Amino acid sequence: MTDAIVIGGGQAGLAAAHALLAQGLRPTLLEAGDEPVGSWPRYYDSLHLFSPARYSTLPGLAFPGDPDRYPRRDEVVDYLRTFAKSLDADIRTGHRVTAITHDGDRFTTQVPDEQPLSAPIVIAATGAFSSPHQPSLPGLDRFTGAVLHSSEYRDPAPFAGQRVVVVGAANSAVQIAVDLAPHARVTLATRAPVRYTNQTPLGRDAHFWLTVSGYDALPIGPWLGTQPSMPVLDTGTYRTAVDAGRPDQRRMFTAIDGDAVTWPDGSAEDVDTILLATGFRPDISYLGGLGALDANGAPRQRRGLSTTHPGLGYVGLEWQRSFSSASIRGAGRDAAYVVRRLARRRG
Repeated sequence: MTDAIVIGGGQAGLAAAHALLAQGLRPTLLEAGDEPVGSWPRYYDSLHLFSPARYSTLPGLAFPGDPDRYPRRDEVVDYLRTFAKSLDADIRTGHRVTAITHDGDRFTTQVPDEQPLSAPIVIAATGAFSSPHQPSLPGLDRFTGAVLHSSEYRDPAPFAGQRVVVVGAANSAVQIAVDLAPHARVTLATRAPVRYTNQTPLGRDAHFWLTVSGYDALPIGPWLGTQPSMPVLDTGTYRTAVDAGRPDQRRMFTAIDGDAVTWPDGSAEDVDTILLATGFRPDISYLGGLGALDANGAPRQRRGLSTTHPGLGYVGLEWQRSFSSASIRGAGRDAAYVVRRLARRRG
């Protein structure tokens, strides 16, 4: 028997399991991968957090080492492994949930080659970075070169000497383009100019100011309107590189013909690779049969609580409750909020 099922073993799922344990509930965590570390091992080699270690923690476990450094990908993986081991929870890896049914007051998960598991509470914690998003770009389906998503990028070596266009204007797009620029001829293609923000205003990291001001945890309300795009956090390195043309920045191409892209000024050139740093979408298709998703496949929820099923919650969605909801530091705060209310509904 289990009191709650958590789907997804990354930062959001681990935070949800921790919050359930804090409420005296017995969670079972189902993770599709080989270990409960989420998507982190699959990110590119040079990836590092844009928030210092002291602001990149889950509840109850500080990030080891210098709290003011910016942890690299493998450090985050090790941190999540340690956090998972610290939990007194039933964590089952290699369990990919394909469907969920609901009967009365219990949810039942379907996992291939496994017995169904039932509980009155389900938390979908497959996060905001599970499914790579490929936007509709003119002629992309006819491009004869290579098309990759940033989720497939690891290091610059395979692109040495190539002509590469990186599509995107957020942190990952700029970081990858700058990473590639010494090895390939790279253009950062964007719909609007890249926006930068100083990572260390007045000598302190931006996350210090976000925390002391309360903005980092400021609840989202109707006043926010549409979710704002995030500027690139920069100590000056990225802006300097782009301003120097390493990589150069251009407005989005207008057409593709074979392996050639056409730029807004009418010029055309051959390109070897188009790399899409265009974000991700949550992979929650397993909820489709419940009627918990809207016509676009997005969850029907408010602040992480399902508006269709009282025992269903979410953790790790972008802008779920605040600016930091999809980050490590925001997952614990959102998980505690969602679990408290699910437990109260359960009564």
